[in-house]
Amino acid sequence: MAAESLTFSQNHVLLDIEGTTTSISFVKDVLFPYYRENLNHYVDSHWNELEFQSDLALLKDQCALDIANNEPGVVPIDESNKNSVIQNILWQMNSNRKTPALKNLEGHMYRSGVEANELKGHVYDDVKPALARWKEKGKKLFIYSSGSVEAQKLLFGYSDFGNMLDLFDGHFDTTVGLKVEPSSYENIARTIGCSPSDVLFLTDVVKEAEAASKAGCRVIISIRPGNALLTEEEKLKFDCIQSFSQLSPIS
Repeated sequence: MAAESLTFSQNHVLLDIEGTTTSISFVKDVLFPYYRENLNHYVDSHWNELEFQSDLALLKDQCALDIANNEPGVVPIDESNKNSVIQNILWQMNSNRKTPALKNLEGHMYRSGVEANELKGHVYDDVKPALARWKEKGKKLFIYSSGSVEAQKLLFGYSDFGNMLDLFDGHFDTTVGLKVEPSSYENIARTIGCSPSDVLFLTDVVKEAEAASKAGCRVIISIRPGNALLTEEEKLKFDCIQSFSQLSPIS
């Protein structure tokens, strides 16, 4: 349920990005259009680089898996045809897929945009002060996002509030598992050396909240402008906050 203020005793805080620390509109209206608008140029200009060839190998592996699984609308990749690669990437983007191959490539495109001073990461005003307070109380802070670890570090390393990376103790992406699977949160807890019950997970997505809760984590849902609306049942099922300033750590 919604609350004016909440406390938490967990020593490990796991944070979603989109809709939690960062506006959905930043991802939807800034990042995704940037990827689309620059995709042709990026592929063409980086084609012969080792990093892109590694990205391409991952895309080809994913494509083979999608074909084997009869994914609707999958675009086959012909390595001799750059356009087929571009069309496959666009198909994945249009399908809002979270494949590691796509997210890895997007992370590299994000870095290119940062280096060209064309991108800067959005973070809500209340996030950095709250994280600093939690850190002072000895809490360990982690990011878990469908975006690659590299993209996460770029967002927080080149944010509206400067470099925030020193606030975080680690980063996780979907290589640890999908965010809607309880086992992913168990894997994260195991990796950071604690039980799921000592993890507080902040997210805006109910399915992620349910998965983390099933794993044994405490969950609080972030309600931000532009986020998906919650049903009354969902509001009763989970604690909710509209700002990180409503959340205070206790020993």
